[in-house]
Amino acid sequence: MPDIVLENVTKSWGEVIAVKNFSLKIPDGSFMCFLGPSGCGKTTTLRMIAGLEEPTKGKIYMGDKLVYSSEEAFSMSPGDRDVGLIFQSYALWPHMTVFQNIAFGLEMSKVSSQDTKKRVQEIAKLMGIDDLLKRYPSELSGGQQQRVALARSLAPQPSCLLMDEPLSNLDAKLRVDMRTELKRIHSKTKQTIVYVTHDQIEALSLGTQVVVMNKGELQQIDEPMELYKNPSNLFVAEFVGTPRINMVKGEICEKDGQFGLAADELFFPLVKIDGVNINQEVTLAVRPEDIKITRVDKKKSLNFKIYSTLPTGADIFTRVYNKKIFFTVRQEERVIHDPETEVGLDFIENSLLIYDCKTERLLGKTSLKK
Repeated sequence: MPDIVLENVTKSWGEVIAVKNFSLKIPDGSFMCFLGPSGCGKTTTLRMIAGLEEPTKGKIYMGDKLVYSSEEAFSMSPGDRDVGLIFQSYALWPHMTVFQNIAFGLEMSKVSSQDTKKRVQEIAKLMGIDDLLKRYPSELSGGQQQRVALARSLAPQPSCLLMDEPLSNLDAKLRVDMRTELKRIHSKTKQTIVYVTHDQIEALSLGTQVVVMNKGELQQIDEPMELYKNPSNLFVAEFVGTPRINMVKGEICEKDGQFGLAADELFFPLVKIDGVNINQEVTLAVRPEDIKITRVDKKKSLNFKIYSTLPTGADIFTRVYNKKIFFTVRQEERVIHDPETEVGLDFIENSLLIYDCKTERLLGKTSLKK
């Protein structure tokens, strides 16, 4: 399928604006994840692409085909847009077998019985459910039902697959398994997928690109690791990442001839950043894995005390503090520190993100000056 393009799309109900002046290009063959908190407009955007909601303003194209235009008062019906839909509810026909459920869309499209049987068997094998074709939905587990729902949407070979939190009803283990399956299916079929989720792990692990939304507006669109490492504003920085990113608010100043950040009686000497000025209020942000616990250095002011240690199995997260400033550190060494133990901190080079407090935009990245 050619690219899907949204141009200045807005959706409102009276004074309530769900999506505001939203523009986006979804490349052919991509796995595009819409990520954001509840009520941010991601599901509404998906439904407008599908044709289930009409925008208040704007245009939507699928390749060179216009499917919606507020100016021309034109809206193509959902059935003519050649998209497959999967929602939180599996919506399987309880009185039909797995085979009949998967074949339903093909039969509605007047595909011959021989071709239908061949296609159902192909897609069932791809989904790993070819041994379940004679069963009914009530005889399947939640994960198996989700695979059937996915197979039913893939069987007619739509040009685009739209998914609205399809894994939210599954338990944690099944969600991980189904993420793996979705990634594998996308790799094999090269299907264009638009996927809505509020789960950042899901978005970062599945998407070729991730769109972060908040209050109906696009915050950032990037490849998953670029989004994680270089969030363009404070909202993205704080929303993406578990545990959440560490943030320290302060003022840029010079102390004893050194450029740095003054925050709650602490001074962080920093390598200078172009465009960051003395007396500017900024927020310093750093990921837990970019901080290292070191030995106390009495010559330095950046010494902290252990507040608590949280082992999670694979990782150990340690919370440290100095006055009112707290940092969460993901430890490399498997050591449980006693509360109130004094430690030093070091930061990975070029890992400190600096944001302007007024605009909340990223000003640049820097390092602690040695």
